[in-house]
Amino acid sequence: MTDPTAVFAALHRAAQDAAGARLFTVTVLDRKADLVRRAYTSHPEDYPATGTKPMRSDAWSDVVIDGQRSFVANTTPEFAIYFNDHALINALGCHSALNIPVTDGGQVVGTVNVLDVEGHFTPERVAVLEALVAKHKADLLAAIASVPMENPA
Repeated sequence: MTDPTAVFAALHRAAQDAAGARLFTVTVLDRKADLVRRAYTSHPEDYPATGTKPMRSDAWSDVVIDGQRSFVANTTPEFAIYFNDHALINALGCHSALNIPVTDGGQVVGTVNVLDVEGHFTPERVAVLEALVAKHKADLLAAIASVPMENPA
């Protein structure tokens, strides 16, 4: 049985070492139920991994979910229109965001989300982080598959 927290934490450490990751989260999608859940967070007190929320349909999902491409925003205004929690993100010192889709069978099943200071996600850092996610894909898929989508007790 895969321990998703251990897998996500290992990827978090690797991302931090490779390119920096002030805030690191992993979200899991339940496409049948149209739900998304934060399954891992580097900041559990400020930004907990609890509960689910409805999947959305917007320009962000067009890129990440439908287009299966990374979303890169190097300033708050670039992501604030999509992330209603942008004030909290900013309060954690993060003013740029990178969301990398994790695919299985041609569909996105989760995202790896790295946030940091404004202007952090240069093309080189994006490439490094995308390669890191690709390198850990098998472990990520096993971990994502083992995340319960119901609210924890």
